[in-house]
Amino acid sequence: MSDATSGTGIDQTPMDQIEQAGRLGRGEGAPATTAGPDSFSVQISDHVESFVVAVTEVARGDDPDSAVPYLLLQISQLLLAGGRLGAHEDIVPDERYEPDTGPDPDMDELRERLAALLTPVDVYSEVFDPYVPHSKPVAARISDDLANIISDLRHGMAHYREGRVSEALWWWQFSYLTNWGPTASAALRALQSLVAHVRLNTPLAELNGLDTDSAAEDGDLERQAGRVMAAEIGAPLGLNTADRG
Repeated sequence: MSDATSGTGIDQTPMDQIEQAGRLGRGEGAPATTAGPDSFSVQISDHVESFVVAVTEVARGDDPDSAVPYLLLQISQLLLAGGRLGAHEDIVPDERYEPDTGPDPDMDELRERLAALLTPVDVYSEVFDPYVPHSKPVAARISDDLANIISDLRHGMAHYREGRVSEALWWWQFSYLTNWGPTASAALRALQSLVAHVRLNTPLAELNGLDTDSAAEDGDLERQAGRVMAAEIGAPLGLNTADRG
C-alpha cells in the first residue's frame, strides 16, 4: 500500500528519491474513477506504477552502487501485488475481446541500460518449472527479466489509464500467472542470492560459463563478479569489506 507522505528533505538518499518518484508517478494518467485509495484496483495500479517508475530510475545509472539492493526491494514489493492477484478469484473483463492498446513500447534501451549496470552479475541460473521432473537449469538475465516484467505491466497500465479497469486487472492477473510472476520470482531469487553472498561474505562458487557471450576464461568471470559484489553493493548493505579477509 502506498505511503501518503512525500518528504522533500535536503538529505534525501537515492532510495528516498526513487520512492518519491514512484509516489509522484502513480498519480499520472490515473483513470477517472470514484474508487477510493483502499480499493483493490487502485492499490494494484499503485504497485505497478511505482515499480515501473522505480526500475526506470535505477536504470538511469545515477546510483549504480545501490542497484542490486534497490531492485531486490522493488521486486519484493511488486510480488506482493502479484500474490494478491494470484489469490484473487478469476477476474472477468467487461468486454469479450481485448481492446487494442496500440504498439508495445520498445524495451531495448531499458534492457541495455540494466545489462550494463548489472555486468557481470546479470546472468544467473534458473529452473523454469520446479514441478517438471528432471528440469535442467537454464541461463537467464536479470536485465531481460526486468524489461519483460515492465512490458507486461505497461500493457495493463495502458488499459487502466483508458478507464478499462477490469481489463487492466484481468491482464495483470493473467500475465502474473503466465509470465511476469514466474519471471519476477526468478529475478528475486537471483538478487536475493547476490545480497546474501555479500552479507554472509561468501564468494560465488562458480558461474560455470553461463554467459555464452563472454570470452572470459574459467574463473575470471567468477572473480570479477565477486569484486563487483564486494565493491558496489557491499557498502549500501552496511558492510565494510576492507576489514574482511
